[in-house]
Amino acid sequence: MKNALKAYLTKGQTIVALVVALMALTIFVVCWMTAYDGVSDRTDHLKIAVVNEDREFGNQLIKQFQESMPFEITTPSAEEARTQLERRKVHLIMTIPSDFSSNLTTPDAKAKIRFTVNQSNPQMTRSVMDSVVARITQQLKDSTTLEGTQAVLTGMQMPEEQAGQTAQALLSKVEAQTETLNPIQGMQNQMLPMMLVLGSFVGAMLMAMNLQQVTTAIGSALSARQHFAARVVLNVGGAVIISIVGSTLIYALGGQMESGFLLFWLFSMLMLLTFMFFAQLFLLLLGMAGMFVNMMMLSLQLVTSGTIVPREVLSGFFKSLGQYLPATYAVDGLFNLGFGGIQTGHDVAILFIILAISALLGFVLLQLKVRKQPAAVENTQAAVKNEVVAN
Repeated sequence: MKNALKAYLTKGQTIVALVVALMALTIFVVCWMTAYDGVSDRTDHLKIAVVNEDREFGNQLIKQFQESMPFEITTPSAEEARTQLERRKVHLIMTIPSDFSSNLTTPDAKAKIRFTVNQSNPQMTRSVMDSVVARITQQLKDSTTLEGTQAVLTGMQMPEEQAGQTAQALLSKVEAQTETLNPIQGMQNQMLPMMLVLGSFVGAMLMAMNLQQVTTAIGSALSARQHFAARVVLNVGGAVIISIVGSTLIYALGGQMESGFLLFWLFSMLMLLTFMFFAQLFLLLLGMAGMFVNMMMLSLQLVTSGTIVPREVLSGFFKSLGQYLPATYAVDGLFNLGFGGIQTGHDVAILFIILAISALLGFVLLQLKVRKQPAAVENTQAAVKNEVVAN
């Protein structure tokens, strides 16, 4: 046993394996602990849109909510509020109907307030907004009950039976109606965007690592253009095959695809292809040490992309960083195409831009790397050249 352990420890790969395991844990712990620090204290960054159709009484309610609710409250039109909700710019719409105040004072009438939520959002957003709906409804009930009780007391002596009936009516005077947009069916679908981003980027990292090893082994036997062309063909071919297999499995297992299988697959292919070229950049720049950067990129993208918590509650640094990482736009697109949403074209355009920049930088780095690549073994290089010519 002692000799076996000594034999392993004398090999450089053993030390590298231990360092990789240590670095992986360190990177994930540091990224996640710093990114999610204070998230619960920043829920006030979430936005509520109030559509006020009962002007006088509604303005009083809005003022009351602004003083008591720890959220940013805006007052757009009904159409604008719905668009912002679909775009995830606001996280809840509260509509105060025009007859709300009159129904409060009308016997046997219900004062109904309407809420609209978009479930095509991170789980934390849904949970917070559900609690907000319950809190606002209870606050309105308490307020109207207090005002009603004061009115009853002002009415002087009231028979006990009638007083009891009146009190019961006041307790149920306010009624909440909730409309749900883009419902998500089950936890497996809620976690689907995170799973796809995680699986796709890990696959892209591993593919980038192996391609880098092949590039190093072939060296200057091929020109930089030939290396790049081969990588493009392998990346595109791999993205097509892998994404269609993944999308088919998701469809077969009951995954939601509100936009249809074709669009979902095409977007998954674009996401995976972007990840592939993005992950290869750091290996071309730093060699195999670039895997450590890719580990960091994986962790940063998971915490900044909005798969688990909404980006609005992240600190300024991580929120800004997420705007430059491809997973942010991949998650938005997956939410839209999987569960429902608008402006997917914007996410597609940004992914194409990141893909183009990554491919261009990769080509430049390949040019520099291949020129500096020393010939390892003359016979091997000659054999490779002969094989390329023959083919």
